[in-house]
Amino acid sequence: MNVRRLIPTTALAGAVTLGLVSLSACAGTSDAADGGKGDKLDVVASFYPMQYLAEQIGGGHVDVETLTKPGVEPHDLELKPKQIGALGEADAILYLKGIQPAVDEAIAQAGVENTIDAATLTKLEAHGTEVGHDHGEEHADEHAEEEGHDHGSEAGADPHVWLDPVKYAEVAKGVGSAFEKADPDHAADYKKNTDALVKKLGELNTEFETGLKDTATRTFITTHSAFGYLAERYHLAQEGISGLDPESEPSPARMKELQDIAAKDKVSTVFFETLASDRTAKTLAGDTGLKTDVLDPLEGITDKSRGSDYIEVMRSNLTALKKALGAK
Repeated sequence: MNVRRLIPTTALAGAVTLGLVSLSACAGTSDAADGGKGDKLDVVASFYPMQYLAEQIGGGHVDVETLTKPGVEPHDLELKPKQIGALGEADAILYLKGIQPAVDEAIAQAGVENTIDAATLTKLEAHGTEVGHDHGEEHADEHAEEEGHDHGSEAGADPHVWLDPVKYAEVAKGVGSAFEKADPDHAADYKKNTDALVKKLGELNTEFETGLKDTATRTFITTHSAFGYLAERYHLAQEGISGLDPESEPSPARMKELQDIAAKDKVSTVFFETLASDRTAKTLAGDTGLKTDVLDPLEGITDKSRGSDYIEVMRSNLTALKKALGAK
């Protein structure tokens, strides 16, 4: 059996979850970099949400490398030749197809046997700048505005599944199974770690359900349309200034439409994020007399993040949403 198969579950989980991001970013942190101890599963993760899964599930059995360094906007990541070359040396790669085109291409060429695409572990849906915008209906309907949004693992598909704790738990289960298969000697540990993570995500889901059950408005405006799954899960209406790409520029007509929506739905806050420009959010807020706040899409953890890991930042997001929506 390959020695790497015996590597701890954590490393494998990290590689599976983080996929491409881990590989590129982990060039300096892998076992190979430490002199090739070869006693852990070398996992490459594409970006933070995958890294978190790999580390939580892999535990002490994995070494996780992340392709996307903290503070780097993952959508526009370009890999260096050294990073691309390192991908082929990984025991496992964990990524989410549709978020990072350059990473998707490099992983496809790497030919690593244990390549885990998180997008295949749950069902993706089509979202655009608006999701759940059906005023007067308790349950938000999906509304996709696909033009101009070309990143997704299939046409129009929204890859931001990790912002829905329920879908993220589905992905976690798939990653756990993949780690068990790649490193059967530590399968029991991977399963135990997966079950513990799924339990934490279930508790987080309950916190969101309870916290957002009764609010003054169901509509929130955000720069980056990353929160479609979250909006659907908790019967909210997401109105994005831009589409799935945080750097896309909104049209004057869209900005006017958002001003009208803000007035009609009694929106109090325009959300922006830490890794992308806040210019359009502040422009809209200034034009409408609204406040601004951070709603973190959790594509990376930095010193500016409101929390040190996925769970903490998601709870900060919940606090921000409750305040903005007038939770009772």
